[in-house]
Amino acid sequence: MGRGMAMKWLGLVTAVWVQSISGNNYTFSNYSDALKTLMGLSQTELNNLSVAKDVGKAFGILAGLASDKLPTFAILLIGSLEGFLGYGVQWLVVRGSIQPLPYWQMCVFLCMGGNSTTWMNTAVLVTCIRNFRRSRGPISGILKGYVGLSTAIFTDLCAALFSSSPSSFLLLLSLAPAAVCSTAMLFLREVPRNDDEPSAHDDDEEAFFFSLINAVAVVIAVYLLAFDLSGRHGRALSVAFAAGLLLLLAAPLLIPLYLWAAPAKEAAALSEEAAAPLLAGGGEREAVAVVGREEGLRIGDEHTVMEAARSPDFWLLFVSFLCGVGTGLTVMNNLGQIGLAMGVVDVSIFVSLTSIFGFFGRIASGFISEHYLRKSGTPRPVWNAVAQVVMAVGYMVMAAAPPGSLYVGSAAVGLCYGVRLAVTVATASELFGLSHYGLIYNVIILNLPLGSFLFSGLLAGILYDAEAAKDGGADAKSCVGAHCYRLVFIVMAFACVLGFFLDVLLAFRTKKLYAKIHHARRSSKA
Repeated sequence: MGRGMAMKWLGLVTAVWVQSISGNNYTFSNYSDALKTLMGLSQTELNNLSVAKDVGKAFGILAGLASDKLPTFAILLIGSLEGFLGYGVQWLVVRGSIQPLPYWQMCVFLCMGGNSTTWMNTAVLVTCIRNFRRSRGPISGILKGYVGLSTAIFTDLCAALFSSSPSSFLLLLSLAPAAVCSTAMLFLREVPRNDDEPSAHDDDEEAFFFSLINAVAVVIAVYLLAFDLSGRHGRALSVAFAAGLLLLLAAPLLIPLYLWAAPAKEAAALSEEAAAPLLAGGGEREAVAVVGREEGLRIGDEHTVMEAARSPDFWLLFVSFLCGVGTGLTVMNNLGQIGLAMGVVDVSIFVSLTSIFGFFGRIASGFISEHYLRKSGTPRPVWNAVAQVVMAVGYMVMAAAPPGSLYVGSAAVGLCYGVRLAVTVATASELFGLSHYGLIYNVIILNLPLGSFLFSGLLAGILYDAEAAKDGGADAKSCVGAHCYRLVFIVMAFACVLGFFLDVLLAFRTKKLYAKIHHARRSSKA
């Protein structure tokens, strides 16, 4: 029991490390201007490169299918090798080791880089949610929270060690995930449920461990933010910062080490107390299944993708997710050009702010949604609706472009983007079960390439180039001024308002389901 519990938590720690380096899909702004200059691209062409990167997410369906057939280590191996090749070729181009490839070939390698993260995320999410199925909110918040931090981790490490060099940044993107995934392959695996199903006695200890991991994450976020806001740093201080960051990332290892060292007698006592909650866990699953039969949702572990697609709730979740993450991803992909339009040359601080506030959104929403579900049965989609409103306000602030609007806007977008990701991960598992969760999750995140194409490739690219043509003629490739993205922000704000109404409707439709889950969890505590 003690060894099995330690291995489960060691797997979660390595999963956290994987998530800390798997947000490379959000770092395009750090090297996009180098690609634009080297290849002589218009903004529309550059945005379509970012779309190609995000289209890699569409092939995440392959990772979802594989998650039911292949062991976790194999899925991690595929993702790390694909990322090594995709970002490695981009590094060779930006470094000048090879000539820029034809446009379509660059699209292929960007697509590979984007797809690599779907394999990593699928391996981590599916395995950890199955291992901690009674704590889906905290687990999704922790894992997605560290993804939110990963952009800042990459950006600040590169700034500290390589002075924000685009080529060095791409080298880091190609090597770091491969190294971390190699470690996770050894320890991240699904633990049999009858071996480690948590008892009522274990719940407090498990919640305490989750709190420790979150506390470390908050310290990392503040640490990164302090580095961003403290101006230029000398070489020695930068190296010390990088070493401190690696130590903080290693800190959660203390949890499995503690469990491993726990006395055998204590482990035996815990195993005796674990029998009753097996029935409680089954009670929750049975209650959810009953709701499925009553409401036609067919909620349960046996829920397939095709069954999910027949439910109106699936499409409410899908489209509202598009309105949130599709618009948020557009800001992340265009931060480089948004900053230049506003007269800011180095946008790395805004990339980091988006990442850090994305972390706070992910980790806070996981715990807040779980707290109110356990306390009063509040449907998780309520928190998605709140996020849509805040995101819409952020877009209107950026459209108005007062002083400091990029700080406010990047923080608001990052925060709400993080909420949407974490809450939707848990919601999907509760509505449609865990047996086919890997595939269902990857179908839902098709919104990333779809949103990137609609809002970034079409809306932002075309409107930006139109504004550039007004200012500098038909051949102009750059636009300067708040007007360059104003209409883009206004349209995206209205998209978020639409997402708000869809989330409210989904919350009403699933109210009985979450009431049943709330009742089952209270009964298991009794």
